[in-house]
Amino acid sequence: MDEHLKNSVGIVETRTLRVVSADDKLGLQCGKSLGPIDVAYETYGALNDSGDNVVLICHALSGNAHVAGFNSAGEKKPGWWDIMVGPSKAIDTNKYFVICSNFLGGCSGTTGPSSINPETKKPYGLDFPIITIADTVNVQKLLLDKLGVKQILAAIGGSMGGMQVIQWSIAYPDFVRSALAIASTTKLSAQAIAFDAVGRSAVLGDSKFAGGQYHDSEGPDRGLAIARMIGHITYLSEESMRQKFGRELRSSDDYRYDLNSEFSVETYLDYQGQTFVERFDANSYLYITKAMDYFDVARDYGTLEHAFSNISCRFLVVSITSDWLFTPKQSQDILDALVTCGKNVTYCNISSPYGHDAFLLEPKTLGAIIRGFIDTTHDPLNRLEGSVGDSHKHKHSARVDRAKRARVDYELISSLIEKESKVLDVGCGDGELLSRLIVGKQVVGEGIELDQDLVVHCIGRGISVVHRDIDEGLGEYATDCFDYAILSQTLQTVKDPEKVFRELLRIAKKVIVSFPNFGHWKCRLQLLLKGHSPRTRQLPFRWYDSPNIHCLTLKDFDEFCEELGANVEKKIPISKHRRSAIRFLPNILADQAIYLTSKYEG
Repeated sequence: MDEHLKNSVGIVETRTLRVVSADDKLGLQCGKSLGPIDVAYETYGALNDSGDNVVLICHALSGNAHVAGFNSAGEKKPGWWDIMVGPSKAIDTNKYFVICSNFLGGCSGTTGPSSINPETKKPYGLDFPIITIADTVNVQKLLLDKLGVKQILAAIGGSMGGMQVIQWSIAYPDFVRSALAIASTTKLSAQAIAFDAVGRSAVLGDSKFAGGQYHDSEGPDRGLAIARMIGHITYLSEESMRQKFGRELRSSDDYRYDLNSEFSVETYLDYQGQTFVERFDANSYLYITKAMDYFDVARDYGTLEHAFSNISCRFLVVSITSDWLFTPKQSQDILDALVTCGKNVTYCNISSPYGHDAFLLEPKTLGAIIRGFIDTTHDPLNRLEGSVGDSHKHKHSARVDRAKRARVDYELISSLIEKESKVLDVGCGDGELLSRLIVGKQVVGEGIELDQDLVVHCIGRGISVVHRDIDEGLGEYATDCFDYAILSQTLQTVKDPEKVFRELLRIAKKVIVSFPNFGHWKCRLQLLLKGHSPRTRQLPFRWYDSPNIHCLTLKDFDEFCEELGANVEKKIPISKHRRSAIRFLPNILADQAIYLTSKYEG
C-alpha cells in the first residue's frame, strides 16, 4: 500500500443521485421551486444490520462531499477532514457508516448555478433560485431516504456545516439521535454579514462576471480570489497570523518599494485566492454566502427556545477560544437556549490559537471530543459502566489525577441521593461521581466543569457536561429544575461562594456541599508550630498552586447557611480514619464535611 493511503479510507468514489425529478419539483423557502436536483455524495464504512450507525457530515462553505480518502491513486491531498474520518480515527469508519453530500447550490456535483437549466439548456447562472440552509437540509433528507437511511446516529458539522446540523435537529427531531455543531451559530453577526457582502461585491464587480453567464469565457477570477482572501482572513486569528507570518518578507531581506506582494502573509493570501478559483464557482460563492446570511433560527421560529423546544437528540456544542468570526458567545447562546429548554446538551470551548479554522486543525482535542460523544451516543451503557471505578486504566492528565485525589466523599454523597433523581454536579471533575450515580442510582445526571481536560474526559464517559465558570452565573437554569445539586470540593474554589450557593438553592430542591475543613487540628498545628500554610492529605496543595481561594471551617459554613436562610438537613463531619460522622469536636477532628441543605421554608 502507498504510504499516503495508510490509515485512510483509501480510494473512494464520488457518486451522484437524482433526488428530485424535473416533473416533481422541490418547493424552496424563497417561494420558488427547483427540479431536477442531483446530489453528489460519498460514503465510508458500512451500514450495520440494525441501521443505527449512520454519521452524516455537513460541510462548510468551501467544502464538498469529499471528506476523506482519495478520489484516485494519483491524488496526493486527501479529503478535507481526513484527519478526523477513517479507520480508528475520531469518526471511525470501522464502526460507522459515514455520509457527506455536496451542498445544494454547490459546484462539486450537486445541482447549483453552474448546472444546466432544463428550460434554457444553458447554465442557470443568476437564474438559479435563492436557496437557504433549510433547503439544503431538506435535500439531504431526500438523499438519505433514497439511500435507505432510517435514522442518523450523529449529524456533525463545523461553521456552515454546524448551521445545517442545527437545522437538522429542529426540522427532523425524530430522525437525529445526536447533533454536533462545531464553531457555528444560529445566525451570523452583522460583522460576518458585512464580510460576506464585501466578498460578493468583489465578485459582482469583476468586469468578467458577465451577469453570471461567464462559463464559456475566463470568468470573474480576480473578484472570486479577492472574496476568498477576505474570507480567509476571518478564518484565522491575530495570534495564528502573527505566529505563522509576522512581518516576514517572502523572498528578500529588504523592501522592494513597489506595490507587488512581498510580505509572506500577502503571498499566502494570493495563493489561497488562486487555488480557490481553480476549484470553486463564483456563482456558487454568491448563493452559498447568501444562504448563510439568511440563516436566523430565532427569526424563523420566534425564539431560540421555541425552535429547540421539540428536539429530542443529544446536543454537543463546541466553540474555539480565538474564533472571532463565529464567537464562543454565539455558541454559548445556543447552549443557554438548550439549557433553558431542559435539553441534553454538552458544551466545550476549546483553547486554540488557530481561530475559526481550528475545527479543521485540532485533531487531538476535538477528535477526542467527537469520538467520545459519538461512541457514547451509539453505546452509552457499556461505556458508562466500564468507566465506573475503572478510570485508573485510562491515561489521565495531571489535572484528572488531582481531581480524583481530592474526591474521597463519593459514597457518602451517593447515600444522600434518591434513585432516579435529576442531579447537577457543579465542578464535576473527571465525572467519576456522576458515573457512579448514573449507574448505581439511575439518576439523570449533568455536570459543569471549568477545566478543559476534565470536560473532555467527561464527554468520553458519555456524561452531559458544560464547560464554563459557574461564577458567571446559572441564570439559564429554571427554578427547581434539579432534585439535587452537588458542590463537591468546589465551594472554596469559586470567586463568589454566596452567589453560587444562592443560585444552587434556587435551581435545586436540595444542595449537597462538601469541602475541606481548614480548622482541622493538623492545619492549626502546622500554622502554630511551623508558621506556614498547612499541607495535609485533604489539602495537598502549596499556597501558590492551590485551587482553594477561600479558607473555611465547619463553623464558618454553619454561620454561612444561617445568614443565607439555608436549612441544614444533615451534617456529616468525617476524616480519613473514620467514615462515619464525627460527633465530638468536629470542627477540630474532621478533615472535611458533607452538608445536605435546602431552601428554608419558614
